[in-house]
Amino acid sequence: MLLAGCQTVEPLAIDYMLPADVSFPPSLKRVAIVNNMPEVPDNKPILAKEKKKDGFEIARKIDYYNGNGAITAEALAEALAHENYFNEVVICDSALRAHDVTPREGALSETEVNRLAHELDVDFLIALENVQIRAVRRISYLKSWGIYQGTVDAKVYPTVRVYLPDRSTPMVTISAKDSIFWEETGNGPFVQSHLINEEDLIKQASEFAGSIPIKKLLPYWKTANRYLFCGGSVNMRDAAVYAGDKKWGTAIELWKQTYATKKGKKKMQAAYNLAVGYEMQDSIATALDWALKAQAEARIVDGVDKKDLTHLGKADLPYYILTTLYVTELEERKAGLSRLNMQMQRFNDDF
Repeated sequence: MLLAGCQTVEPLAIDYMLPADVSFPPSLKRVAIVNNMPEVPDNKPILAKEKKKDGFEIARKIDYYNGNGAITAEALAEALAHENYFNEVVICDSALRAHDVTPREGALSETEVNRLAHELDVDFLIALENVQIRAVRRISYLKSWGIYQGTVDAKVYPTVRVYLPDRSTPMVTISAKDSIFWEETGNGPFVQSHLINEEDLIKQASEFAGSIPIKKLLPYWKTANRYLFCGGSVNMRDAAVYAGDKKWGTAIELWKQTYATKKGKKKMQAAYNLAVGYEMQDSIATALDWALKAQAEARIVDGVDKKDLTHLGKADLPYYILTTLYVTELEERKAGLSRLNMQMQRFNDDF
């Protein structure tokens, strides 16, 4: 916030791709989504409790629900198809455990996987195994506004497994989580009656659950904030203009001149800009090298080695924290490059 408030700092955004947790060989082109959740004939709260708290929170109620497997499986199939990563995504409409007489282990057997893969004409299966929902309802009084606020914060926990034919165990099990939120306001505590009801909560949370595992299954795009230091010298101002026109090569040459001739804060700022410039050109290794140089200069500028770090906050080490966070992000990108390239090999024949 301190840096962003300075007129010599220009914010900009960058979109880049990160690898998934799971790597699928290019030969796996057709996938089926199956619902392997048990039937839940009467989905009532597994646990409900209410308690009053001090302060402005008047009441709180916590409920646990089983998600709707059919809704989640369909949402998962739609989310996978939307990414265009596999050649074809099909969905098995039937609930595989609908006719189970006695409870059994959730994982599909090798025989079941082989039969489903053959019947659906796919290379592998992604099975929805479980969806749990934890919903917290709160009623609060907002004194400064003179109104009551009702909120529902639901944490959603889907579990999926990946199955390959002729394998006795799942390829991988993915347990993910995310949250979805609803809010209402009113003039009295009756605002609770306007909040989402249990049936709609389960439906919407179950649909939301289908999108949660996607980042673990497929490469995904991330939007991140970057900053350019634009003032302090003619070179820095001119370079900012070139950067604004996407002429990164020319801007980089000017920043290199500043880095070679300046000291202290100006040298650090030039190094940071150079890291951003190379990242914008997808030269991640070079960008990381310059970010590390910026971090080393920032360490001196902020006097990190001379301060007691126990009681310091972000405002005390603005440049060192900024550069350290940037180094961490670039290290993450560099570490994932080989895995990302491997995951994107299936598209090589398209070019």
